[in-house]
Amino acid sequence: MGSLKFEPPQENNSADMSGPLDLVEFRRQGHMMVDFIADYYQKIEKHPVLSQVQPCYLKERLPESAPYNPEPIETILQDVQNHIVPGLTHWQSPNHFAYFPATISTAGFLGEMLTTGFNVVGFNWIASPAATELETIVMDWLGDMLKLPTSFLFSGNGGGVLQGTTCEAIVCTMAAARDQMLSQIGRENIGKLVVYGSDQTHSTLQKASQIVGIHPKNFRAIETTKSTSFALSPEVLKSTVCSDIEAGLVPLFLCATIGTTAVTAVDPLGPLCDVAKEHGMWVHVDVAYAGSACICPEFRPFIDGVEGADSFSLNPHKWLFANLDCCCLWVKNPSALVSSLSTNPEYLRNKATDSKQVVDYKDWQIALSRRFRAIKLWLVLRSYG
Repeated sequence: MGSLKFEPPQENNSADMSGPLDLVEFRRQGHMMVDFIADYYQKIEKHPVLSQVQPCYLKERLPESAPYNPEPIETILQDVQNHIVPGLTHWQSPNHFAYFPATISTAGFLGEMLTTGFNVVGFNWIASPAATELETIVMDWLGDMLKLPTSFLFSGNGGGVLQGTTCEAIVCTMAAARDQMLSQIGRENIGKLVVYGSDQTHSTLQKASQIVGIHPKNFRAIETTKSTSFALSPEVLKSTVCSDIEAGLVPLFLCATIGTTAVTAVDPLGPLCDVAKEHGMWVHVDVAYAGSACICPEFRPFIDGVEGADSFSLNPHKWLFANLDCCCLWVKNPSALVSSLSTNPEYLRNKATDSKQVVDYKDWQIALSRRFRAIKLWLVLRSYG
């Protein structure tokens, strides 16, 4: 590889490409890339699962600056093989038993290719109607497969959106809950809001609390015990909430988990929702990885009681054959998200939005731009049924 120096350009021996997307070269290099990836998977068991390199190894192998002249794909792929692959932890290896392996499928790959190939930026309906409408359809499909209450679906009064991660989903729902509560008690009282989870709840809840502006002292990671299989106890939750109310604080948000990361604990949704609703709290249900199993009738009882929740998130990039990133978020009251996350500058205005007849997903998420993730999930659901 060359480096960026102010020297006379040397002869360029790379393929003559007429532009950034030369279709002849795209076909040739695309076939090479698919072969490269297929070969990687064919030999993946030969690699140690955990990378054996030392910190800063790559800096010693690559030039200090970008190449002055274009380089052929053959050279680049050889560098990937020689320098990048040794620095990977091979998450898709059959010998990988940490976290959530085996998330890749042919349909997931092909869907990701379409997502990248179309490269639409579907922040609102008019930006790509198919991207928005397919997303609403697949979210209702998957919600129906999970037998979610119709109140979570577009066919009811709710709706679903594809986020990147659970953290994004919880930030959005907690922001909606915060704004709803502050509209009642006054924005000056944000320091009184309290968020609840267990000591087994994913750390993303604490991060979301920090982002949304919850005082660090008002984050409750309630201790669990072996006697409840490390599930959050409704009785302990109620006692904690009552103590906070007596101290002049305001319960805001509860995150219940089906399948915690460390010990796969299952929180009892029904009783927890009863406690939360008694005190006007927003309930989010995190089924990031275990929720996919609830498609099976024999496991559906694990989410019994979900009808008492306000939002529900699941990651098809864990156990459901969709590669990263793909997080499904359903909410009963989409207007709460829109109220908290909506912006409408002049350059985004259009007749479809003004008609109030379409979904503009920019108002359901943190960012403005968004990928066409729905086509990946659509391929997975259609390919495997």
